[in-house]
Amino acid sequence: MIGFVGGFVSSDDFTHPEVQFAALLRRTYPSIVYAEVFANHDGKNALRRVLDLLDTDRDGVLTTSEKEQACIIIYGHSWGASQAVTLARDLGRMGIPVSLTIQMDSVHKPGHEDAVIPPNVHKAVNFYQAKGLIHGRSRIRAADPERTNIIGNFRMSYQGRHINCDNYPWIARHLNRPHHEIENDPRVWEQIAAMIESELVQRIPALEASSNSPVVKRDQP
Repeated sequence: MIGFVGGFVSSDDFTHPEVQFAALLRRTYPSIVYAEVFANHDGKNALRRVLDLLDTDRDGVLTTSEKEQACIIIYGHSWGASQAVTLARDLGRMGIPVSLTIQMDSVHKPGHEDAVIPPNVHKAVNFYQAKGLIHGRSRIRAADPERTNIIGNFRMSYQGRHINCDNYPWIARHLNRPHHEIENDPRVWEQIAAMIESELVQRIPALEASSNSPVVKRDQP
């Protein structure tokens, strides 16, 4: 499980739900999940970490078997959502499948393409809102619909609903509150948790049967 925070948020800032969610995943699935969060400008290190985790025999070369056993889920908010798609695309160039990408109010980064999901991704979902100075991409699509299932583009609304955004400075909350509300919305995270649980339920028997599974947690980040 790889998460990316948005904006200029630090990857270890526990006031942000992306970081909290990774900790929850480690507690909930201690024997089968490795979860780590990166800054959205730290995609190269995230890629290196994934490749290192997949190299289960530690020989420095990824075999076809090691690639095929991969169960990778990537999530992110804002620029972090854009980086999530970029990481998936980088893995695709190496022939590595991605089980699920999750975008929350995805904001385009220069030189990145967050609207088209690469064909190595099995499933993808997009949560967005349409208010404020910064708002997320309203639609993602599959480069190859026969290989990628777009679960949905779900619009979230915060009119008449209060979401605690105290993890951001006052000026950010004042100028761009909806963009931060979707990140802090418990409804969004509950849906994400359910999707991840569904993915893992399909894989747990195989993971528990093999200590060489690429997503078996080895050391805590």
